[in-house]
Amino acid sequence: MSFTDRTLTCVDCGASFVFTAEDQTYHAEKGYTNDPKRCPTCRSQRRGQRDGGAGAGYGEREMYTATCSSCGKEARVPFQPRGDRPVYCSDCFRKTQGTQRPGGRDFGQRSSSRGGRW
Repeated sequence: MSFTDRTLTCVDCGASFVFTAEDQTYHAEKGYTNDPKRCPTCRSQRRGQRDGGAGAGYGEREMYTATCSSCGKEARVPFQPRGDRPVYCSDCFRKTQGTQRPGGRDFGQRSSSRGGRW
């Protein structure tokens, strides 16, 4: 099915906007049957209001201050440190990536206790 650009009117602000053939193709592939009711600007504003005001669908993340367990520098982390696990600054965290954590399981090896199955 071929689509052509169509001009629609926003239900919120009354402005005209173009529903491009490319956007129509995308809508059809996703199975959407209704045309958009809002212009891109109003759609973005509405999404921001719905998702806590962040516009892109992400609310502001609360960050906490902690001391890096490796180097002692200040670290800003997106969780409340509890004290029972180490907290790393971003540099030290990158260095620890790929190393096995204490008590962790190496998922790259087959478990012999399951008869050779994964």
